[in-house]
Amino acid sequence: MATESWQFMQDGVLFATFNRQGGPRQLPFSLIPRGETDFHSQNWYMLMATHDLARGVLTLTGMISLEPATVGARGYGELFQMGEAYHGLENIDRQHPHDLFMQLGAIWRTPLGNGFSLTLAGAPVGEAALGPVAYMHRASASENPIAPVSHHTFDSTHVTQGVVTAGIDRGAWTIESSAFHGREPDEDRWNLETHGLDSYSVRVGYRPSPAWAAQFSHGFLKQPEQLEPGDQRRTNGSLSWFRERENGFIAVSTMYGRVQRTFTNTWATLSEATAQLGETSVYGRVEELQVETEHLLFPTVVHRPHPGELLDRLGVFTVGAVRNLWHPAGFDVGMGGDVVFYAVPALLQLQRGVHPVSFHLFMRVRPPVSKMGRMWNRTMTDPMAGEHDMAGMHHATAGQLPFRQR
Repeated sequence: MATESWQFMQDGVLFATFNRQGGPRQLPFSLIPRGETDFHSQNWYMLMATHDLARGVLTLTGMISLEPATVGARGYGELFQMGEAYHGLENIDRQHPHDLFMQLGAIWRTPLGNGFSLTLAGAPVGEAALGPVAYMHRASASENPIAPVSHHTFDSTHVTQGVVTAGIDRGAWTIESSAFHGREPDEDRWNLETHGLDSYSVRVGYRPSPAWAAQFSHGFLKQPEQLEPGDQRRTNGSLSWFRERENGFIAVSTMYGRVQRTFTNTWATLSEATAQLGETSVYGRVEELQVETEHLLFPTVVHRPHPGELLDRLGVFTVGAVRNLWHPAGFDVGMGGDVVFYAVPALLQLQRGVHPVSFHLFMRVRPPVSKMGRMWNRTMTDPMAGEHDMAGMHHATAGQLPFRQR
């Protein structure tokens, strides 16, 4: 049955976060202090509209963030985080802000016959078919305001400045491929830039039921880091599980990834879970990853890759909770906090401390839930779960879970 009207869906979140990073406040051999304290707001808002078009369904997505103002140009403090650049230096121990425009995409899906469907997508800024669902859209990470330290191994390509994707799905299986611009966004977070498509990726997805989803992906990125010469190849796989309860949900994700650079091959693992029971949610995250020690030791020096680079194993452990306290006009307003522990390699203990502990205290605000649920566990091009046919697509947007929070 076709629909002649547009169907709309919204989602988003705003965290107002007090952030205290562990470690000594002033370090020898460095002008950049650890042990920082700051107050910032991570946030995003997304609007999606669907309409029937030419035997298929057209989906338009727009996603924005005010983090360039609420987090600042350099980003918020996060021990051992690396990625992108700030004022000619690597952005060490900081998580960079997202751009104002995180996604502006158009996706069209149509049946091909014999159970197959075709998905075509394009965006001046959007998500490549590489890696798991981005952390802000994972139900298993939905209450955690902080990006994983392994973010740049798994899902940093959720914001790329130019991407086109094509995918085929049948039943539980999906295969999709993207051409996109591999360079990370620059320091100007307020503008909209487009560049040539110089990188590619392939992702295979398997969703045997609404509860389970898995993916395996590989991508080639053309010089993704502004200050680090060389291309990268990223390979990762992930498995997620989601179970709705009468008054909440349980969500779990686990993933493994590798990054091949000119002279190094690094790996990372991440497991996380969130459980909501009524107005209270608890969450946790465990990461183990190889870090590039020389980058972390000398943050005021522009590092050049070379043979024999130092790599060390880091552990990061997070546990937290959130309690909904107020529901004005359908918004969910909650208060929460978490504590982060680290297993620090020996070479980095002088600068970061032997047993640093970070913590966050925050207020969390979500807009009223749409009738089709939260935008959780979806990618930009994620098609319907296999059992949905095209005639019912206007009743459930591609990849959405029908869960209504609270």
